[in-house]
Amino acid sequence: MGNFLLILFLSFTLLSSKVCAQQNYSGNSVMSCKGTNETGTSSSFLYSCNGEKLTCRAFLIFRSLPPYNSVSSISNLLTSDPDEIVHINNISRSEILDQNKELIVPVNCSCSGQYYQAVTSYVIPSKYDTYFTIANNTYQGLSTCNALVHENVYNPMDLLPGLNLRVPLRCACPTKDQTRNGVKYLLTHLVTWGDNVSTISAQFSISSQSTAYANGFSENSVLYPFTTILIPLPKEPSSSQTRTINRARTAINYPSKHKISYKSLFIGVGAGVSLAVLCFILFIVLKHKKENKRSEVVLGKGREGKQKWNLQEHVLERIVGVDQIIKVYDFEELVAATENFSPRKRLGNYVYKGFVRGKLSAIKEMRTDISKEVKFFSKINHFNLITLTGVCKHNQLSYLVFEFMENGSLKDWLHKDDNPEAESWNFRIRIALDIADGLDYIHNFTAPAYVHNNITSSSILLNRDLRAKIADFSLARSADNEKSSSSMKCVKGRNGYLAPEYLEAVQVTPKIDIYAFGVILLEIITGKGAVFEQDGKEVLLSETVLGIMDEESNIQEFADSRLQVKHPLGFIIQQTNLVLRLVKLCAACLKTEPEERPTAAEIISTLMKIQSDVQN
Repeated sequence: MGNFLLILFLSFTLLSSKVCAQQNYSGNSVMSCKGTNETGTSSSFLYSCNGEKLTCRAFLIFRSLPPYNSVSSISNLLTSDPDEIVHINNISRSEILDQNKELIVPVNCSCSGQYYQAVTSYVIPSKYDTYFTIANNTYQGLSTCNALVHENVYNPMDLLPGLNLRVPLRCACPTKDQTRNGVKYLLTHLVTWGDNVSTISAQFSISSQSTAYANGFSENSVLYPFTTILIPLPKEPSSSQTRTINRARTAINYPSKHKISYKSLFIGVGAGVSLAVLCFILFIVLKHKKENKRSEVVLGKGREGKQKWNLQEHVLERIVGVDQIIKVYDFEELVAATENFSPRKRLGNYVYKGFVRGKLSAIKEMRTDISKEVKFFSKINHFNLITLTGVCKHNQLSYLVFEFMENGSLKDWLHKDDNPEAESWNFRIRIALDIADGLDYIHNFTAPAYVHNNITSSSILLNRDLRAKIADFSLARSADNEKSSSSMKCVKGRNGYLAPEYLEAVQVTPKIDIYAFGVILLEIITGKGAVFEQDGKEVLLSETVLGIMDEESNIQEFADSRLQVKHPLGFIIQQTNLVLRLVKLCAACLKTEPEERPTAAEIISTLMKIQSDVQN
């Protein structure tokens, strides 16, 4: 009995020391691509959950490389708030960044199982992509091939364009010891040629000893390019601590996935060998032919070869996977969350709120097929698009579980009484920018491009910080097919938002979203609905405002009266100019001819200039 207690005590002591210990530098082991973690918790996989907190704010270093050389593209790739990236790096939201310029990217780092991770997703654009190239080329070593294989259901030899991957990014939270020593944040730093513990520590104004302790190595340890180390910081990092890397030393070239084996062969770079002649050679030799087609429940081929989801109840779990971004919930969980779908929990028609697995969510009951909508959400990932967290099927009904948006719809917010935030032009313009950012993403950064096809002030939701996210993608469709069937011509709730070409020929292109955006921007300016009552008659907001475009004084009168209170005369004059600029943008979006309307990117550029003038 005494021996048993001794063994138990020693085991507990070892476990405790592991929890309090720092992370260990993985070195070249991050290049492994077995998809397993045979040795237990390993930093070659991700960083282990040994911190004081399970969730924390963390930072990543990412280098600007085309096509990820703008705030928008980088924030999309890493699922980070673009405004935070702009602020912390002291850059413009619209500028194209120098190649290989380091950017600081703030992320939410959370413990999932054994490992910390900041979760993002990635839609595969090319048939030549592999888990290895995505981890080490696209994400520059911020993820690992092993982690990608483990987190995704797709066979590594069967990766196809259009598949949506879950990508866990390497991050960590400070341990208790680090917190006691004043460490508040950990930054995941990308090692490049010529880096050593001393130079990296000096870059962030911390001691080499602190860096060494955070990574479990000595101050003289060799660091390998294309790996990561953790930088312990007493305060948030700043743009003065970033650099632009010699572009000749930042890439690995990879052979095609059809020439590589699933086991990685890699060569470490030693300290005494010339950096100019060494590179990592990675060959994965595929000797066997492609395995049985990846489970047809994940991707079945339609008549035209397009990917098609099958959401029958008995295969739902296998489609999205418990550990995937879109979870599968038990019906009993939703019953408990909504108190058996009590009217007290109802947010609107067939929409309820409740805590699902500890997270406040919006639960939408669906009586139609949800496969297209789920397929769409599996392909997207953007800060300004609502997040689908899970699905459920019960009898003949389906349920979509979304992130909860505390401030409801834009329509309700604009018409809410006692709403001091509505008096701010900054809030309103930022909301418009958020909507344009979301549209730019689905029009230009998804494969294929999508048309939302139902942009209204009711389909724009606001979170607690009044950040806008586009929701209600039930009518979304690929931009590849311009013509819709007559059954698609649904106008309920969309009166005042529909473009002329849609009403006349049911033509669906990204330009109909731009038209609807123009109407929403008018709502933001005026505080009125897309259709409102004037002199006892229902009139279209767009026709009313555009009808007086040439009369500046009348346009000013149409601005929401809440935006004019408590401001001096000088501001009123400035506001007249502001309103006129915004209305002119609306007019451009509402052009009769689709090709004359601006793109979402052009709208963003214009709004950013206006926003800059307002803030100044």
